[in-house]
Amino acid sequence: VQLQASGGGLVQAGGSLRLSCVASGSISRTNTMYWYRQAPGKQRELVARITIGGITDYAESVKGRFTISTDNAKNTMYLQMDSLKPEDTAVYYCNADISVDGGYRGSYWGQGTLVTVSS
Repeated sequence: VQLQASGGGLVQAGGSLRLSCVASGSISRTNTMYWYRQAPGKQRELVARITIGGITDYAESVKGRFTISTDNAKNTMYLQMDSLKPEDTAVYYCNADISVDGGYRGSYWGQGTLVTVSS
């Protein structure tokens, strides 16, 4: 199983970006999916998560500005980020709880995509 994150870049404060995370491999079921971020010198933090049933949860710092969603047919997760602030600058990582063919269930990480918000 592999997760491939993309969509990062440089944007001015107040702008928008959409991140994508595609899961591929011998996937039986994609359970809860997550977006994390890690700013320079800081610990990795949970930004948002979405369950297989579509229930979402956000960090307080991004509520009302970020939207997490999935396209289950494409095994893809998105993070729509609006009204970006300089403090949103970080490497964003996707993570997923995935059940694979054969019965194993584990946590998988993407490689990270850099988001830089200029003031």
